[in-house]
Amino acid sequence: MDGTWRSIDDRVIREDGDLERGILARSSPLADAPDLDPLLARIGDARYVLLGEASHGTHEYYLWRARLSRRLIEEKGFSFIAVEGDWPDCFRANCYARGESDDRSSTEALAGFTRWPTWMWANWEVAALVEWLRGHNRHRSEGPTIGFFGLDVYSLRESLQAIVGFLDENHPEAVEDARRAFRCFEALGGDDPQEYALATRLVPASCEQEVLSLLREVRGRVRAGAARGDLSALDAETNAEVVRGAEAYYRTMIQGGPGSWNLRDRHMAATLDRLMAFHGPEAKAIVWAHNTHIGDARQTDMAEDGMLNLGQIVREEHAAEGVVLVGFGSHEGSVIAGRGWDAPMEEMPVPPARPGSWEAALHRLGGEDRLLIFPGEAEEGALATRRGHRAIGVVYRPEAEWGNYVPTVLPLRYDAFLYLDRTRALHPLPVQANDEPPELYPWNA
Repeated sequence: MDGTWRSIDDRVIREDGDLERGILARSSPLADAPDLDPLLARIGDARYVLLGEASHGTHEYYLWRARLSRRLIEEKGFSFIAVEGDWPDCFRANCYARGESDDRSSTEALAGFTRWPTWMWANWEVAALVEWLRGHNRHRSEGPTIGFFGLDVYSLRESLQAIVGFLDENHPEAVEDARRAFRCFEALGGDDPQEYALATRLVPASCEQEVLSLLREVRGRVRAGAARGDLSALDAETNAEVVRGAEAYYRTMIQGGPGSWNLRDRHMAATLDRLMAFHGPEAKAIVWAHNTHIGDARQTDMAEDGMLNLGQIVREEHAAEGVVLVGFGSHEGSVIAGRGWDAPMEEMPVPPARPGSWEAALHRLGGEDRLLIFPGEAEEGALATRRGHRAIGVVYRPEAEWGNYVPTVLPLRYDAFLYLDRTRALHPLPVQANDEPPELYPWNA
């Protein structure tokens, strides 16, 4: 390091050997699944492992999360994977992974992901993971099968349709509550939840009471079944909770501010709690979501804006059970994203990381992939400094790169960090029939 001064975020940080020595002391090379051994040791007996990503469209983030998830399932008995995805679509993939589906392949099971951004979960990388889960479950000699579930809150209409279907088949005497809620949403917003949200702002009406009535009805009829391990009962109850959460989310979103973000992450945390209760007192959870949901918000400027997130909630509520937050980042490469909401997806370049950022500091150490393990206690010196940490969403404009950095104390935001120097775009479905599969998992036999 040359000890020069660089300007970032209107302040000056002196970059010297302290940062380099601190990173090197906490890192090891990262090339293949066995290099995750130090992270497995750090996880120990923890019941919650949350795995991030710095974008929703990067092959290597999915690859390494899958490698780690497999080891956690095989070596430490983790119970399920829960992702930043919609419950109904993920439940279809879950049924396939458990061998309880008419879908003929994992790619067919992921066909339900039709809401933008489709590529987040309808991609070849997730298809390979779900196919592996199915094979693992098929050859499992004892114990419950490993599931794949969604935590998110967006699927208002899809979850409501699922409830109507469930009640119509199993409790036809109770289906009228679901149809009443459906009629309310159609009257105020039609098929568009955002139109519903706008309507509740323009007129003094909402579907909140209809949704609460529906939730009480569904809970009363399925909670005992969910407690006995009935997966269809868990599905119905969670869909009812999604409808309640989505109705509140879209109403809150139209008001602006951090309220809708906080409601969404609290919903994801509550869904995770429900999954843990369903899987029993020995359950262990793997979560896949963006760094902005996984990394503790208190160690970023999110907290100053009144925002919390899933990683923070899980740390606060389950620290005694063991919680490990794992972040991801890279220096440059390519990514799948859209230039605006609902815009066509495209492969975009990811330019070299901004000077002064964590990614730029890691790149200067030779451009090698690294695994960093943090001690979980207060840091001093250069590692305790807030530096920019890149976050790419489903909407991305490489030419506006300056706006994609979250001021972060990295060793406190995460318990571990996977740095992948150069990354490439993932492989959205469908793919060309004559394409070769991407280089996913050496163990994916």
